[in-house]
Amino acid sequence: MKLCTHLIVYDDILKNEFSRIAMENPSDIKLTAEIKEALQNSNQALAAAKIQELLEKETNTPLNIAITGECGSGKSTFVNAFRGIDNKDERAAPTGCVETTLEVTGYPHPNYPNVTLWDLPGVGTMKFPADKYLNRVGFEKFDFFIIISATRFTENDVKLALEIQKMKKKFYFVRSKIDNDIRAEERSQREFSGEQTLAQIRENCIQG
Repeated sequence: MKLCTHLIVYDDILKNEFSRIAMENPSDIKLTAEIKEALQNSNQALAAAKIQELLEKETNTPLNIAITGECGSGKSTFVNAFRGIDNKDERAAPTGCVETTLEVTGYPHPNYPNVTLWDLPGVGTMKFPADKYLNRVGFEKFDFFIIISATRFTENDVKLALEIQKMKKKFYFVRSKIDNDIRAEERSQREFSGEQTLAQIRENCIQG
């Protein structure tokens, strides 16, 4: 059930971004205006044809999604979950307890052939120091970003978000490994509340 819920959320993200990117295209803005005009003139047939044309363009719009964050935050696992693929699948992004993503790697979405998820190396490692990270991974070529963060909202997360905003692009923030934190909290607290722990994590993300 959890995986199914996650996939529904991921599909919603894709639909939102398809619409946003398509509407930034001048030809799509013109199409939208033509749809509005056709509706105002009660020309339902023309409006329907223009709407269909817009939907087909959205379906064919290429979408490059960058998955970024610190090393070990669960970026590759997220890439696989987003695509509905198990970590053991031969099409999966490699995962492990040590640094496994050493170069920018693209993975096509199985249900959306024009969508590519790019698994980026972790920021702030010896191979990818924070001050050289943006240039090495080519931040400018991606349409939008998903920042994965585990345990704490870090300085590197903030730097990534600020740089993305400078480029006038969008990002989503995903807090990973919450199940590990809840288990650790349960072992260490005399009076444990799963709901309270989740609320604290959520509030920490909002403050960050």
